[in-house]
Amino acid sequence: MITPRRLFRTAALAEAVTWALLLTGMFLKYVTETTELGVQVFGMVHGVVFVAYCLAAVLVAVDQKWSLGRLALGLVAAVPPFATIPFERYAERTGLLGEHWRLRSEQPTGPVERITAWLLRRPAQGLLVGLVAVAGLTGVALVLGPPA
Repeated sequence: MITPRRLFRTAALAEAVTWALLLTGMFLKYVTETTELGVQVFGMVHGVVFVAYCLAAVLVAVDQKWSLGRLALGLVAAVPPFATIPFERYAERTGLLGEHWRLRSEQPTGPVERITAWLLRRPAQGLLVGLVAVAGLTGVALVLGPPA
């Protein structure tokens, strides 16, 4: 069973690993000048995982009642390489990552919690919505172009 702790830890680790792969690709492209393939492949992989991490952070933050400041910090942690790992450790140490989804049993308050509760109470549909959201947001990012 996927818990808030497991989902966030997995997303944070995956985001850091894809950063490492992208940096390796950048080294091959810009330092050794041997190939651009690493940037092309790992850049796309990192972009998809970046979006997935951000969505996972929002889902966990809403369910676990993080403050907006902590959510913002969690989202910003995805920008510098490997920063999701220390943030995940901080979140674990400070009790931000529970073993149970609060909104599976508690009544949601407000529209954001109602949407989150719906996603969590219907795991198959929630997963499908998550995959569509990652694909859609990745598509938007591709249309907008690479970061400057």
